[in-house]
Amino acid sequence: MNGLEYILNLYNMQHIELADKLGIKKQNINMWIKGKQNVPKKYLPVLEELFHIPASYFQKELTDLDKLEIQKEKLKQELKPVIETHETQFSLDEESEYLIDVPIYDKEEINAIERSIDKAKLVARFKAAIEVADDNPYIEVFALVVKLLEKSQHEAILHRTIEGLAHYLEVLPDFIDSDESQSEFESELFEVLDDYNY
Repeated sequence: MNGLEYILNLYNMQHIELADKLGIKKQNINMWIKGKQNVPKKYLPVLEELFHIPASYFQKELTDLDKLEIQKEKLKQELKPVIETHETQFSLDEESEYLIDVPIYDKEEINAIERSIDKAKLVARFKAAIEVADDNPYIEVFALVVKLLEKSQHEAILHRTIEGLAHYLEVLPDFIDSDESQSEFESELFEVLDDYNY
């Protein structure tokens, strides 16, 4: 869906109402939404200020992640949330450091949409990882990971093993460590892995 169309629907704004705010004809809005014309550059800052949404969203076909980001911005405008605290989490972005401080808001609606955004980012990264599977002889491993998550995602052994593998394969640096019992678990796991890795 075109970004402008999605934003207008989300804000319950008619084409004629936006046209009036911009001082243009309704037909211009229709042309922008149908992709027959780009939104002129002079209107992008106006739209950005009107909706408090980055200009990049107005002219593109939106992904599910884009839609969630737009919903979050709308909620922030409506609820005016306050950051109560920060929580240290493993980063979901490839460019970011390993650990980041994530704000925790006083409004559960904002926290919930943040979790939905995190899930969408994970799904996108998992999908990208699977896309290379055509040339990957271990595609059944992806299926096994999904089965494990479906059946055992709340099992401590799964979490300990995944974190251990992340350390062993140097996906996580050594300074990121859950606790002392995890370190003990990993030292025993690494002995087994080393035996099979040579």
